[in-house]
Amino acid sequence: MTKQVQIGITTRKEDDMPEWYSQVILKSELADYAPVKGCMVIRPYGYSVWQKVVNYLDANINRLGVKNAYFPMFIPESFFQKEAEHAQGFKAEVAWVATKDDNGERLALRPTSETIIYDSYSRWIRSWRDLPLKINQWCNIVRWEVKDVKMFLRSREFLWQEGHCVYETQEECTKETLQYLEEYRKVVEDLLAIPVIKGQKTEKEKFAGAIRTYTIEGFMPDGKALQLGTSHELSQGFGKSFGITFLGRDEKPHIPWQNSWGLSTRVIGGMVLTHSDNKGLVLPPRVAPIKAVIVPIPIGDTSQRVLALCCEIKEMLKVECHLDDREGYTPGWKFNDWELKGVPIRLEVGPRDVENRQAVLVIRDTGEKRAVPVNRLADEVSQELERMHVRLLSNAKTRVEDSKVNVSNWTEFVKAASERKLAYAMFCGEIACEEEIKEETGGMTSRCIPFGHPKPGGKCVHCGKEARYYAYFAKTY
Repeated sequence: MTKQVQIGITTRKEDDMPEWYSQVILKSELADYAPVKGCMVIRPYGYSVWQKVVNYLDANINRLGVKNAYFPMFIPESFFQKEAEHAQGFKAEVAWVATKDDNGERLALRPTSETIIYDSYSRWIRSWRDLPLKINQWCNIVRWEVKDVKMFLRSREFLWQEGHCVYETQEECTKETLQYLEEYRKVVEDLLAIPVIKGQKTEKEKFAGAIRTYTIEGFMPDGKALQLGTSHELSQGFGKSFGITFLGRDEKPHIPWQNSWGLSTRVIGGMVLTHSDNKGLVLPPRVAPIKAVIVPIPIGDTSQRVLALCCEIKEMLKVECHLDDREGYTPGWKFNDWELKGVPIRLEVGPRDVENRQAVLVIRDTGEKRAVPVNRLADEVSQELERMHVRLLSNAKTRVEDSKVNVSNWTEFVKAASERKLAYAMFCGEIACEEEIKEETGGMTSRCIPFGHPKPGGKCVHCGKEARYYAYFAKTY
């Protein structure tokens, strides 16, 4: 008999979310800690979730004319120095290679790739006919900013994609900067069932070197915001710094307009925090590597008949499924194992089910259980998967809406901070004021200026100066 070890979650989500989160990640086999401090190992089960994200986003941006490429991870120090604001913004996060290059220059491990990519663009772009140039790369990133890894949320190395586009006109650049943000919304809401707020970052929170940064912000059950994707309007700053010019239609030299945009494995962490429960992982159906698991429940000499029906069901299902015919494990142990791994649907088949030509369908997020005839099983499973996605997204939206608080004065703002709410307030937009807000509230930062927000017509919630806009504030990871 195979040894059946205790694999369940031992900490409740509502009691100790950091410990609960680590246990879900580790025990569901999404990831593991690495021997290198601040890093993680993405296990096959976790990588298969990331692969679903990659395939979905890659197909969508390819349809927008974006081509994939790959650039070196080593960036000469002089490249950072060409764009002063960008260099200053990443100064504390850059990891340097101990060995210098042949010219005696220090090399950095990429914290982002604007500089190395735009050096190439300065040679590739000559005429307006070369534009727009739309390139994306899937790669790893190194930011030496943390010691203790929070798997998928913060680590010294992580996976992401970064798009870098060049345009003839500012209008085209602005339009597509927002288009890529919408593609991120689709990934996070339509694939991962995480509701987001779309908006613009404040001056303090924008990307180093950008004139505007747009974001999709999630809000997690522990009362912390999570930035899930950003798209940056870079204007012409990097073009000037790297000598990117093109001969225009008027046969005069021009500096192009640029954007960059990125989404990382952090979205997996957001997915875990948003949907999972005290039994373990809950996977949104559209990213689940296994959408349905079939568990045979043989009794006595019924094994062959039970297994035969399980195999028949596996062949007829229209989704990715798995037959758990492992020997030496009880059905109950398998139930717990697959609940821990977050598989959306479990199909149980025992001797009575063989007699009745049915399977017992169990839904992961609600625990609902019912018998379904075999001839209706394929359609029922597909429909339940879609219903589960809608339900997960709807439940998460309700939780986020219930967490929002409109605050009109500093007392209400401080109260919202202590209760870990998502505070919506009038704000002056000044960097110094925002720094004071963070200091005085123990970590409240602006998350975004939501799109379509009304003109404030009042005073900043903190400093009392004339407010420029409404903004959401929250504590963050």
